[in-house]
Amino acid sequence: MKLGIVGLPNVGKSTLFNSLTKAGALAANYPFATIDPNVGVVSVPDDRIKKLGELYQTKKVTPATIEFVDIAGLVKGASKGEGLGNQFLANIREVDAIVHVVRCFEDSNIVHVDGNIDPARDIETINLELIFSDLEILERRMAKTAKQAKMDKAVAKEYELLEALKAHLEAGNMAKTFEVAEDEDLRNYFKGYNLLTAKPTIYAANVAEDDLRDDGASNDNVRAVKELATKEGSEVFVICAQIEQEMAELDDDEKAMFLEDLGLSESGLDKLVRASYKLLNLMSFLTAGEDECRAWTIKVGTKAPQAAGKIHTDFERGFIKAEVVNYKDLLELGSLAAAREKGLVGIEGKDYVVQDGDVILFRFNV
Repeated sequence: MKLGIVGLPNVGKSTLFNSLTKAGALAANYPFATIDPNVGVVSVPDDRIKKLGELYQTKKVTPATIEFVDIAGLVKGASKGEGLGNQFLANIREVDAIVHVVRCFEDSNIVHVDGNIDPARDIETINLELIFSDLEILERRMAKTAKQAKMDKAVAKEYELLEALKAHLEAGNMAKTFEVAEDEDLRNYFKGYNLLTAKPTIYAANVAEDDLRDDGASNDNVRAVKELATKEGSEVFVICAQIEQEMAELDDDEKAMFLEDLGLSESGLDKLVRASYKLLNLMSFLTAGEDECRAWTIKVGTKAPQAAGKIHTDFERGFIKAEVVNYKDLLELGSLAAAREKGLVGIEGKDYVVQDGDVILFRFNV
C-alpha cells in the first residue's frame, strides 16, 4: 500500500512524515522544504504477529508495511506549474490513497501561506489544483478521441463519459463523487484515467497538543474538516504532528507511557493505519512458523487461492486447500496440533473467504 502525504506548505506535513517514518526529511519553516518526494516504508503496528512470534520462538517477525511518500507543499496554481507543481501532481498519481494534512492549530511562529487558519479554504485550494490537473488529462483524451467518436460507437460511448466527467469536475466536484453507470466498459475507462480526485482521501487534522485529549471535538477547525470529509465520503483522523515527532524518538515502552500520560490509547500512526485499511477495504491474514511469522495485506473478501498468491504465485496456481485457525484460538491453545484436537482448525477450499486474523497454512502442488 502506498500513501501520498499532501498539504499546503507549513501545515505539518513533513513533520508528520518524519515522525511516521523516522526518515528525517528536512522540515523547515518555509515553503518547498520538500523538493523531491521523500519515501519511507513503515511497519504496520500489529500485536498479533508479535505474540505469534513469541509462541513459535520464531527467527523472524515480518509485519505488513505501508509506503509513505511526502509530496511537496502544493500552492495555488500548482496545476499550471506554480511553485513546484506539475512534478508533484505526477507523484500523487502513483499512490493508492492521499493523506491530506490540514492545519487546525494556531501558532504565530509558523507562517501560513494564506495568512490565517481556514481548513475549508486550504482543502479547497489543494482540491482545485487536483481538479485542474484531472481536467487536463480529460481534455487531452477528448482531443485524441473526438474524430474517432463520430465513426466508432465504442469510442463515442467513452467520449460521452469524458464529457459528463469534465462537466462534473468543472462544477468544482471531485471525480470520486461522480457516479459511473453499471457498465463494465465505462468503469474500465474511468479507472484507466487514474484521476487524482478519484483517489480515496484521508484527512489528517493536525491540532495542538491540548486538542488531542478530546480528539479535536472542541476544535472548530476539526469540525469543519469532518463536515467536508463526510460530504465526499473520506476518512478523518486527528493528530498532533509535533507530539508524533517527540514519540518517534522513544522505544515502545516509553511510547506507551507517554501516550498514557497524555490520556491517549493509540498513536497517530495507529489511527492512520486504521483509517487507511478501512478506506481501502483492507485487512491482514497471518502465517506462522519457526522460520517466520508474517502479516499479509489483502482486500476484504479475498478468497483463499488469491490470498495464497500474495505469498507466491505457485501457491495460487497449485492451490489444494488451506488449514485455517483464528489467531486468538491458536494463542490460547498454544499450538496448531492442540487447535486441531479441539476441532478449531478448518480445512478450507477454493471458495473460502479469508477473514481478518486468520492464521493460514496453505497446501499446494505444482
